[in-house]
Amino acid sequence: MIIYDLICDNDHQFEGWFRSAGDFDSQIERKLLRCPQCDSATVRRVPSAVAIGGHADLSGESTKISSSTATTAMVPVGAQLAEAYRALVQTIIANSEDVGSSFAEEARKIHYQEAPERLIRGQASQDECDALLDEGIEILHLPLVKDRDKN
Repeated sequence: MIIYDLICDNDHQFEGWFRSAGDFDSQIERKLLRCPQCDSATVRRVPSAVAIGGHADLSGESTKISSSTATTAMVPVGAQLAEAYRALVQTIIANSEDVGSSFAEEARKIHYQEAPERLIRGQASQDECDALLDEGIEILHLPLVKDRDKN
């Protein structure tokens, strides 16, 4: 599942949830994506306020973000940022299935529709993550923050 920040031609901001970048593109082309406030079909993606460990650029292509292409955003600092990050990770944990070390295998099954679509989390090596991205399987690497790292 991909979540994009969107804006219509009347400057109404909202988010959309999509199965893939291709699903987003298809909905835009077919004018199926509409602003929930004004029903405008002129909708585009905008940079997220916070990008954490991202691997996708605004075109939807999977790429590793280098310092020269990273988006600059105003975000909370210090303890506020750490708490917001912790809350994000906890929300993902609460709403996803832990597949453990089978993450790469299960992500492929879901991507190729060999297993039911659902939110999953688990462990994967950097090589496995790179291979998934090379196959067009969008993932997000979120390191866990331990309680002792709060300060």
